[in-house]
Amino acid sequence: MDTVTEQTISTSIFDKQNLKDIHKEIQEVYLSDHRPWVIGYSGGKDSTTSLQLIFYALSELPLEKRNKTVHVISTDTLVETPLMVDLIDNTLKRIATKAAEANLPIVTHRLKPLITDSFWVNLIGKGYPAPSQRFRWCTERLKIEPANRFITEQLSKYGEVVLVLGVRRQESATRAQVINLYEIPNSVLSRHSTFSSAFVYAPIKEWSINDVWSYLLQVPSPWGNENRDLVALYKTAQGECPLVVDDTTPTCGNSRFGCWVCTLVSEDKSLKALIDSGETWLHPLLEIHDFLVKTQNPENKHLYREYKRKDGKVWFKSDGSGSISRGPYTLEVRKQILSMVLKAQISANAQNPGFNLQLILPEELYEIRRLWRTKEGDWEDSLPKIYREINGADLEWLQDDVAFSIKEKSLLLEICNKHNLPLGLAMKILDVALQSRGMTRRASIYKKINRIFSEEWRTEEDLLKEVKTVDGKVPGGPA
Repeated sequence: MDTVTEQTISTSIFDKQNLKDIHKEIQEVYLSDHRPWVIGYSGGKDSTTSLQLIFYALSELPLEKRNKTVHVISTDTLVETPLMVDLIDNTLKRIATKAAEANLPIVTHRLKPLITDSFWVNLIGKGYPAPSQRFRWCTERLKIEPANRFITEQLSKYGEVVLVLGVRRQESATRAQVINLYEIPNSVLSRHSTFSSAFVYAPIKEWSINDVWSYLLQVPSPWGNENRDLVALYKTAQGECPLVVDDTTPTCGNSRFGCWVCTLVSEDKSLKALIDSGETWLHPLLEIHDFLVKTQNPENKHLYREYKRKDGKVWFKSDGSGSISRGPYTLEVRKQILSMVLKAQISANAQNPGFNLQLILPEELYEIRRLWRTKEGDWEDSLPKIYREINGADLEWLQDDVAFSIKEKSLLLEICNKHNLPLGLAMKILDVALQSRGMTRRASIYKKINRIFSEEWRTEEDLLKEVKTVDGKVPGGPA
């Protein structure tokens, strides 16, 4: 439900309850068992309201009853809008400080995806195309898994947990359906959609958007934030990305602040609004976003993506058009994207003295380099060269034992041309042989080589000439 629609709803939660009643319910739920609480905090209006209510409610309890830990978790996807990252990081520090001063058992956690699951490792390292509605690979890896790992850790320690979320029934029809589906009769708790031993408590479930803003503007932040700044941020960025903890949570609306690389919307209104408001240093990020959107245009895909899938097979679309359902980004396109990210990082820090913005982490660069070297036949070892050319400096690159270099590739190219062999085929076989040195069991090597031979080694042009047609149409599926 959008903001305009929500504002037409006149019923207010405060017509039925006052803050004392709301605090009392929170206290009763908190004291009813020994299950620890895990509060999802995204920095947006709803999660801020929920956390603020809980902070005040627990502060009213006697010290001897504040004996159950409350974990506040916030997920950093590593591709969040930089301004939002700063806001959340500073807020979590204030929450931890004020909680300690008030003797509240509140602990804050900044969760992050595994480096192997990060956005840039998947997109630049593995060649995953920019996320789309049909292939939304980012949500699970960047948002759901970090939260699920933390919840799993708590479940292993305590058996059960209560997940506190700032969700509201009036957000949308979908949200209302999800809330109704998992509600427990005669209880303020709901079942969790993924974990059978986790329960959900939504203290602002029945609130309207007007209730949320009214509360935030009238009740000061207990950790010292200025809630009016949040109003200003919403006016600028036009929305929020909620903390996503399962696949029932919507990732983002059409206007939101969140992942600046998000290509689920073709136009990033939030980033544009921030730039228009004076944050011009964000412009290179917008250019990267727009470039990724451009790669999703069906007419452009052949310019950016391989004709083969990751397994080396070629698939045709099922519409009989003869169009190839394309695979990952080419290595050259990935190099281009990496250069854009590194240049944007330098530009942002140059325009903000004292800034230490990292759009891509060294750990991600190490993993991308490893993938290029071992999976993509990058015998040139391109990544350190790109990094050095743009940054004028080096990282502490691991000196790996890959024996092949640009010299060996040039020699191999001559041999392949002489014998009419695909260069990629020869390189892959040699890479397997190198990686299998010292192994006593050889069966796995033969399996890998067989898989390489089963890949499509015809050029795209030759493949399209030779593909068989049925009634004048190319059948969908593998070539």
